[in-house]
Amino acid sequence: MFDGFFALLVFVVFCQPMIEMENDLGRDLISDLPDSIIETILTKLPIRDAVRTSVLSPRWRYRWASMTNLVFDDRGVVGYEEIVHFILKFLFLHDGPIHKFSVQSSYLHASAELDQWLLFLSRREVKELIIELREDEWFRAPSSLFSFKNLTRLELVHCELYPPPNFNGFMWLKHIDFQHVVFPQDDYDHLIASCPLLETLTLTSYDSIELSIHAPNLKYLTVDGEFMKLCLAHTPHLVAAGFNIYMTDHIAAHLEQSSSCNLDKFLGGAPKLERLVGKVYFVKFVSVGIGHGRRLMTYHHLKYIELYEVNFEDLKEVLVMLQLIVNSPILKTLQVSVSTASHMTLYPEDLLFWDKNAFDDSTLHELKTVKFSDVSGTPVEMGFIKFLLEHSPCLEEMSIRPSLYLTDASLSMLVELVSFRRASPQASIVFIHDPI
Repeated sequence: MFDGFFALLVFVVFCQPMIEMENDLGRDLISDLPDSIIETILTKLPIRDAVRTSVLSPRWRYRWASMTNLVFDDRGVVGYEEIVHFILKFLFLHDGPIHKFSVQSSYLHASAELDQWLLFLSRREVKELIIELREDEWFRAPSSLFSFKNLTRLELVHCELYPPPNFNGFMWLKHIDFQHVVFPQDDYDHLIASCPLLETLTLTSYDSIELSIHAPNLKYLTVDGEFMKLCLAHTPHLVAAGFNIYMTDHIAAHLEQSSSCNLDKFLGGAPKLERLVGKVYFVKFVSVGIGHGRRLMTYHHLKYIELYEVNFEDLKEVLVMLQLIVNSPILKTLQVSVSTASHMTLYPEDLLFWDKNAFDDSTLHELKTVKFSDVSGTPVEMGFIKFLLEHSPCLEEMSIRPSLYLTDASLSMLVELVSFRRASPQASIVFIHDPI
C-alpha cells in the first residue's frame, strides 16, 4: 500500500538537487522537507495514503487536513459504508479552504450523506465540483448545490437538477460537463445563459430537448443526444464544436415541418468557429430547409471540418455539406465518411446533381488535406471527389478509403479518378483498401 508513496519520498529526498542535505545520519530528512515539497507530495498521493503520512513525523501530522484538492475514488475501499465513513471523517477533520471536491465511486448512491457533504461544501468556497456515482444510480441534487458561488468547474453524471426560483446563475463558472443530467426544459437555456464566463460546455446523452445556447465567452462545445431544436444563438467566441446527433422518427418528422434552414440556426451564432466535427445524423439535422438558392454566412475562421455518416443518396445532405465547405475560405483539412445507408442505387437526379452545381465558380484556396472514407463510387460521390480536385489549387493529398463492400463495378469507377483534372500539380491520391 505504501510502495508508491515511499518511492516518491525517496526520489524527492535523494534525487532533487535543490534540497541540500548534510552528511548527518541522525538528521530527520522527512521533517526537514520544505513546505512546498510536502504539499506537492500530498497532492500526488491517493487521498487515503495522504492521510497515512501523519505517521512519518510530528511535522507531517495532520498536514493532509489542510489539502485544498480533495479527490475521492474507489482506491483502497471495498464498499459503500467504508467510503462514506472515510469521506465524512475527512471532511469533519479538514481545516481550511477546499478548492476542489471530486467523488467518483461505483459504491456510492444517492443518500442523505451526499446531501450533507454538499451543504458543508457550499460554505467552503469550492471552485471545482465533480460528482459521479455508480453507473445505475441517479441522484437529485439538493438546493445547496446552487449556493456554490465560487464554482469555476462543475461535472455531474446521472443527476437531476431543479434550480430554485431565486437562482441567479454561477457567476464564475467556466467549465460544465453534464452526462445524463436532466432538468426542466425551460431551465436548460437559462442555466447556460446565467454563466457569463462559461468557456467549455459538454452535454452528453440528452433526449428530445430544445436547446438554444447563449454563451458570449464559450470557446469549446461538445453535444451528444437527441434534439428537437439545437441553436447556437449567441456564441461569438466559439472556436471548436463537436456534435453527435441522434434522430428518431418523431424528431425527423418534427424537423421536416420546419421551413427555415437548420444550418443557419445551428451555426449562425458562431462566426469565429475554427474546428467542426459532426457525427451520426449531424449532416441530416442541419440539412433541413436547405436549398440550391441559399447562400450561407461565411465562416472566415473555419480550418477543420470532419463529417461522419453523410448520406450521398440524400442530395440535401450533399448540398449542405458543399455549402459549408465553399463558405469556409481558409479550410485546410476535410474529412468525410459515407453513411452505411448509402447504396449503389442510381436515380436521375443523381446524374444531374453536378450538372446544376451552383458552386462551379468556387475555389478552395487553402484546402490541403482530404480524407474520404467508406466510398462506393456512386455518381454523386465521384462528382464530389472531382469537384474537390478541380477546385483545390493547394491540395497536397486526398486519401480514399473504399467501402468494405465495394463491388468490381465500383472499383472500376474509382480507378477513373486518375483521369480527373487536378487544380493542384502536387496533389496525390492515396487509396487505402482494408481487407475484409
